[in-house]
Amino acid sequence: MGDPVFRLGVPASLVGRLSRLGPRPDARRDRDGRHGRRGGGRGPDRDRPAHASPRRGTHADYATILADPSDLPAVSDALAEHLAEDARTADPEHPSEWDAIDLRRLRCGDPTADALADAFGRREIAEGWTLNLEREDVCPVAHLPAGVGFEDYLATLDKKARHEIRRKIRRAEATGEVVLSRSTDPFTDLEAFIQLHQHKWGAAGLFPTTPGGDASRVFIRRLFEAAGPDGPLRLSFLTIGGRRVAAGIHVETDDTVMFYNAGIDPAARELSVGVVLIAELIRQAIETGKTRFDFLRGNEPYKYEWGSIDEPIQRLLVRRDAANPETR
Repeated sequence: MGDPVFRLGVPASLVGRLSRLGPRPDARRDRDGRHGRRGGGRGPDRDRPAHASPRRGTHADYATILADPSDLPAVSDALAEHLAEDARTADPEHPSEWDAIDLRRLRCGDPTADALADAFGRREIAEGWTLNLEREDVCPVAHLPAGVGFEDYLATLDKKARHEIRRKIRRAEATGEVVLSRSTDPFTDLEAFIQLHQHKWGAAGLFPTTPGGDASRVFIRRLFEAAGPDGPLRLSFLTIGGRRVAAGIHVETDDTVMFYNAGIDPAARELSVGVVLIAELIRQAIETGKTRFDFLRGNEPYKYEWGSIDEPIQRLLVRRDAANPETR
């Protein structure tokens, strides 16, 4: 729940074209996306070489091409040209012809989507392709007014939602001191987060006792290991009266908090700890000068109680025309 991104895999035969652009000075090796119910993207599915898309069952929140924005037109053009050539010549890495390019989770406003659409669009008629760029889903985002406090932010919300949030916060505070603390050793503390998450979600969570759940444990540990203790990925715990009742993982950028996932103690459910957790995360976001709280993909009703506005994500779909023999 970025960014959590899908990284587009690059065939070896395309690397030569892209290498002329040169590496990004700040480029570092990144890892695959998230696993599980809200798992991240993976590279192109080599088990289904005729269809270039993220693996089935993965659900990245945002997808993009990792490149300098000034290089995106050239990168997209090289990709489209490679796929046009691949439709006419055999590729030993992908012996089956492709029939569709299905790129999802592209943010509106991300220049990647425009660059890809332009590159494929220029070849659409000549190659017998059909190009569609359509709205796929939404990421609700709460915009936080600059220079105001948490109570001022609450005053901007719907009257009923504001009343309920304040009531639930007061109820929690009446039980004991409410504290949201960032883990200083998230790699060690991850097991506590996993336990709280599974208490909340059970078999539908990220970490069930299955091979997929085991893979999710490995992934989330490697993600924190790669981010490092001072990286953008944060693990926080909520305590009420000294009792740990909830945990959350989020990503921070200069202006945004992206809420990834959470877990709660079911025994503390009467304290509405999920609401209190989000309230404290937003409070901290305001205090540190953030202007956006991104709930990431999905239009669950609770997100809109915080004044969120939908930010669309797009799907770019390119199909080869079966009626055109030159494209088969």
